[in-house]
Amino acid sequence: MRDGADVVRLLTCVQAQDAPLAAWSLGMRMRPRTTYAGVLAEQAAGGWVRTHVLRPTWHFVAAEDLRWIQRVTAAKVESSMAARHRGLGLDGSSMGKALDVLTDVLAGRTPLTRRELTAVFAERGLPCRGEQVGHQLLVAELRAVICSGPPRGTEHTYVLADETVPPGPNDVLEGEDARRELVRRFVAGHGPASDRDLGRWCSLTLTEIRRALAELKDGLEQVEVSGDLLWSDPTVPARTTRAHRAYLLPTFDEVSLTYARTGFPRRDPEAPRQRLLSEVGGGIVVVDGEDVGTWKRTVGRAGVRVAILPDVALPNDDLEALEKAAQALAAFLERPLELEVPNA
Repeated sequence: MRDGADVVRLLTCVQAQDAPLAAWSLGMRMRPRTTYAGVLAEQAAGGWVRTHVLRPTWHFVAAEDLRWIQRVTAAKVESSMAARHRGLGLDGSSMGKALDVLTDVLAGRTPLTRRELTAVFAERGLPCRGEQVGHQLLVAELRAVICSGPPRGTEHTYVLADETVPPGPNDVLEGEDARRELVRRFVAGHGPASDRDLGRWCSLTLTEIRRALAELKDGLEQVEVSGDLLWSDPTVPARTTRAHRAYLLPTFDEVSLTYARTGFPRRDPEAPRQRLLSEVGGGIVVVDGEDVGTWKRTVGRAGVRVAILPDVALPNDDLEALEKAAQALAAFLERPLELEVPNA
């Protein structure tokens, strides 16, 4: 892949609640010497948007895919959060008012941060405590009223989708046609993958997924692995990025999350992991296709500190491969590397 937009389009939706690490996920799949600044610049230029889509979390999605994917998945995502919204004191009336306020204050391509919108909500008498603002913004995103605007330093901004997202070729898709296209796109970007992998990835039911796969089967390839039927799209070109022995994969990378049964086997499945991966601030360490531990990174002005936390003792050739992987992350961030591997 050359550009981040190419990666996002192939994967369709790229989980991105940790935006800097999601940018690293894109960078690993892009042309050599890609930098974090370059990824941000491409996003700011409209390469993709970051919004709540597909599931109740942030994703990168190509602008032209935003509306039809929201149409096929958003209602179910929003309904799944009804109890939480009631607990926050948010009802249909307050949500409607929030959408009206957002349409008013963001008009004219006026990007605002969540902090600025919180102040606006307070001024207009809307719920504005704690999670209330975030969930009103989430609903506005799911309904394709707003989406991400250009990053302002380290802050996320919001803009009106109708002012910034041009019509897409699939905007006309609805119902079974849209569900079938979403299944096809997942298989193209994530295959070989199972129906349950797809069920984890989006809000479609297994019945809907299996019906779509049955309708698409003549154009797809199937292979059985450990009792799972895996689907792939033979028309997708082979990858163009060079393979490496070791990778520092973010916790929420698509390849880390998608394959519950056929993902990376752990070199020592009995080794304890005392903290959840989502709390590590990094992700999993993969060497030769095996999960060998976790990693975390701390970025400062003077450099980036990468700590490798292996589950097992690693031989020298694995350590050398991991140093190259850490150097690649440091080069992406354009900072000197400080590498720490306990007991290495």
